[in-house]
Amino acid sequence: MKKLGKLTLGLALLLGLSACGSNESADKDTREKSQTEVSDTIKIGVVGEKNEVWDEVIKRYEKGTGKKAELVKFSDYAQPNEALISGDIDVNSYQHHKFLNEFNDEQAEEKVVSIADTMLAPLGFYSNQIKSLDDLKDGDRIAISNDPSNGPRALFLLQSAGVIKVKGEPGESISLDDITDNPKNLEFIEMDPAQTARSLDDVVAAAINDNFALDSGLSPKEDAIYLEDPEDPDAKIYVNVIATRAEDKDNEAYKELVEYYQTDETKKDYDKYTDGAWIPAW
Repeated sequence: MKKLGKLTLGLALLLGLSACGSNESADKDTREKSQTEVSDTIKIGVVGEKNEVWDEVIKRYEKGTGKKAELVKFSDYAQPNEALISGDIDVNSYQHHKFLNEFNDEQAEEKVVSIADTMLAPLGFYSNQIKSLDDLKDGDRIAISNDPSNGPRALFLLQSAGVIKVKGEPGESISLDDITDNPKNLEFIEMDPAQTARSLDDVVAAAINDNFALDSGLSPKEDAIYLEDPEDPDAKIYVNVIATRAEDKDNEAYKELVEYYQTDETKKDYDKYTDGAWIPAW
């Protein structure tokens, strides 16, 4: 009887271990399946809340391919490239060539690359107090971006309006120290680009990037008191891009996504959702 008891116990342990192994195998299969499902979804990093154009692109992409894509929203310009490098997202769509070049210059090697042009979104100056930059008075406060690409862009835009003079050529990385003539003694307040639209009650005018202008209910074509000329050859460096990690620049899935973006339907969505503020660049 004792031998029978030991045999029964042994069989029970064996079956228990076998079942445990099956559960572990099943858990492993579930994890791998989950990881596969995640990898089949292209995660697209964007900045701000106004992303209707991308929403429409994703609908067409998913309907046409049966694959998945989703937006990952960030609140400022510093995050999406870092999220791309860390693998939290697959591509991003928020920056222009100049911003991307500046980012890569700060890295030990080129880590993020453009895989497609999207649109040009002219930078504009906005104000709650004046109707034209000609109305600026001595000592007025002006808000501009503190990032190394859009800050200089704002200064060159003020030069084109005849407000100041600067040292350097459009597209170069200049700073406030490169202002050579400031006849109205304007005071420049540098801040995160996401804060410029919120500063309009505290400054006389602010240079606001299009996505933050749209998020704030501002229309570049209707509300800007001075707007960048999209026909200016110097504006090409500010064409926005779809970007990914350098090692993924030839990824066929991302190229397929680009094909669904660069369409006549997307151009129509530019007009529909931005009132023509975005200008196709492909």
